[in-house]
Amino acid sequence: MEHATACSAPPSAALSLAHPLSHRGVRHVQAMVRTESGFDRREEKIVDEVPVGLVYADDLFAVMLATPTDLEDFATGFSLSEGIVGSAGDLAVTAIDELTDGVRIRMQLPVERLAALLKRKRNLMGGSGCGRCGTDSFAETLRPLDPVRSAARIEPDAIIRAMAALPAGQSLNRETGAVHAAGFARPDGALVAVREDVGRHNALDKLIGALARARIDPTGGFVVVSSRCSFEMVHKTAAAGIPLIAAISAPTSLCVGFAETVGVGVAAFVRQGRLTVYAVPSRVAMPA
Repeated sequence: MEHATACSAPPSAALSLAHPLSHRGVRHVQAMVRTESGFDRREEKIVDEVPVGLVYADDLFAVMLATPTDLEDFATGFSLSEGIVGSAGDLAVTAIDELTDGVRIRMQLPVERLAALLKRKRNLMGGSGCGRCGTDSFAETLRPLDPVRSAARIEPDAIIRAMAALPAGQSLNRETGAVHAAGFARPDGALVAVREDVGRHNALDKLIGALARARIDPTGGFVVVSSRCSFEMVHKTAAAGIPLIAAISAPTSLCVGFAETVGVGVAAFVRQGRLTVYAVPSRVAMPA
């Protein structure tokens, strides 16, 4: 499918929960399924995973393994969370090229942003399960951020409601069972948007990009994710200015330590009406 597709629609003020840019994301394959009588040949749905090249001013910066949906959101969120741009307005997606072996997203930056990018340029192959593969220094991996400026205090029940509602926005996961999701919720726990990807970091980047393109204030809510909470997940949350991240699974030590320095609340093991607060408990409205 070697062709180029322009994809640079203006930001929208409204978001749906799934919001696919196209019907991509799922492939049909032949598989052998064991049954009581033996093996049957069946058509199965599997999630699409392809190399996605991020190109700034004709210069390849990164290649990520990702699900090729919501690609403008992905490009915007990646550019924001990596500090390549300071706002969505600094970035222009000029084309999305569908190639025989993957997808290429072409973007333009202001001159000063491009100059700064060239100084720190790195080419990397980012695995779908890995956030900062290919980073060539400890300083770049642990890039410091300003503390999140938000007075938000989220009710525990709101966190539980948002996590319980997350599967309803996971259309790709319902078909394939192999996709992570990141959702943004208002303080009352109502989900505003959900994005999916085979990689949890990619799903969060897509969500951050969707919020930025729709001009939704990230300081006024929180993130829920269908994965563990690693350093990179907190780093992206803080870079976006979101005051709290809630995960269905466990946090890591680096995640908790970094969350304390940037003022991001971390709630984990959010399931079956329970949760555990690991960092910045003031972000959660707990009884005295």
